[in-house]
Amino acid sequence: MIGETKDAGYQIGVSKTLPFPIERVWGFLTSPEGVELWLGKGVELGREKGERYETGDGTTGEIRSFHDHDRVRLTWQPADWDHSTTVQVAVTSQGDKTTLYFHQEWLSGPKERERQRDHWRAVMTKVTDALD
Repeated sequence: MIGETKDAGYQIGVSKTLPFPIERVWGFLTSPEGVELWLGKGVELGREKGERYETGDGTTGEIRSFHDHDRVRLTWQPADWDHSTTVQVAVTSQGDKTTLYFHQEWLSGPKERERQRDHWRAVMTKVTDALD
């Protein structure tokens, strides 16, 4: 099936190369304004493995790893879901440009995968607009 892997179930990835240095992109993503765009309102992004979070809309999870100027990996479970997924936000430097990646795995099936593809595309647009 499309988007399904043996090791991570159904997954989705969205990426875009942005015309900004990695320090600017990473700094924004980990700022309160940036975290609100990709993770949700009312949450401070933890930096330590095992730190838990809850957004204003009830999405919960915990930090799995945090590597400055590289990636953050966390579990992600909206209040109305019966399962958690794993989200990774990563950046790679290409000189004065940065590629930003949103990746989500352990989705329940093709329909959820499509919904989350739309979600992460919308998040990418919001992040891009905010950086401009």
